[in-house]
Amino acid sequence: MDGSPAYLDPRTGATWPFDRPRWRGDDGAPLMLTPMPGIGRDDIDRGERSLWRYRAALPPLGGTPPISMGEGCTPLVPRAVGGGATALLKCEWFMPTGSFKDRGASVMLSLLRAQGVEAVLEDSSGNGGAAVAAYAAAGGMRAKILVPESTSAAKTVQARASGAEIELVPGSRQDCADEALRQAASVFYASHNWHPFFLQGTKTLAYELWEDLGFAAPDNVVVPCGAGSNVLGCGMGFAELLAAGQIDRVPRIFAAQPANCAPIARAFLDLEPAEPRPTIAEGTAIAKPIRMRECLGFLQQSRGGAVMLSEAEIGAAALDLARMGVYVEPTCAQAAAAFRKLLGAGTVRPEERTVLVMTGTGLKSTPRFAELLGVAL
Repeated sequence: MDGSPAYLDPRTGATWPFDRPRWRGDDGAPLMLTPMPGIGRDDIDRGERSLWRYRAALPPLGGTPPISMGEGCTPLVPRAVGGGATALLKCEWFMPTGSFKDRGASVMLSLLRAQGVEAVLEDSSGNGGAAVAAYAAAGGMRAKILVPESTSAAKTVQARASGAEIELVPGSRQDCADEALRQAASVFYASHNWHPFFLQGTKTLAYELWEDLGFAAPDNVVVPCGAGSNVLGCGMGFAELLAAGQIDRVPRIFAAQPANCAPIARAFLDLEPAEPRPTIAEGTAIAKPIRMRECLGFLQQSRGGAVMLSEAEIGAAALDLARMGVYVEPTCAQAAAAFRKLLGAGTVRPEERTVLVMTGTGLKSTPRFAELLGVAL
């Protein structure tokens, strides 16, 4: 290799150049990218009002313009959360499609288009599908989104409106993922869960927090966790900043998961696995995260941890946030619920700078809020 970024199988050390698009290793393993050196404050493109201000920290596009709609640069707002302690809410729902997934979609599809990909396949009935559909449309690419046939029509309207082809797949969410793997032989699989380029987008959250805080790292970052793309993104981004000498320590990263579906938290806490059950935090209901080992590694390396939350705790946190004007999905309200528990346990102190990542708008969860409020739709 010549020092340029390359695809990496972190389990074997095998690498592949960017000479052709790929989304997994030859043996089917999920990929990352080889470590990148990070950037300093002078490398930020201050004239760019999007995550692409950190373009120097991303794999090169080779002269191809990025697919951008102003994603990133989201507000960081102090609020009294968890019994009066102040946390910094990173308002990631201030994105074109209403969720943090726009970070990953913008970078992933920009890099794939630069590699010559014109059509992509995704399996998601939620924020991932909406983001991929929108950024494909913005970039002149075709998108096909697979969703379980039981999915509410309301959940696919956003992707349909962007012009994506929607295919309903019989069976469970896992059946849908299996069908995506079969179809990947004929259309490029740009999965927000599988593709390493997506994580290059989510790592810009770390760079943005560093800049938000006057070029310093927070003490703690609490993120809702399903497949772990924000755990991985923050872990990667802050590791790059540390390697570049821009921070003297990485923040502790805490993953918040619903007790009804918490494979990463259970593994971190050394608890027995449990069968997944339905949860109000549906955006994190990922029973088999493909990068479990890497997520656990970043949690351990950062000296962070994991928090499991009951349905009652998640619902209460969602309503508490809404009543202070922060209307977010129950999925991301888990960060606030976890903050309360971490404070109560003494794991996090009130005087520390703790960031709670608010991943998606409550406008996407109207039925859930109606249930919490006892309101008929």
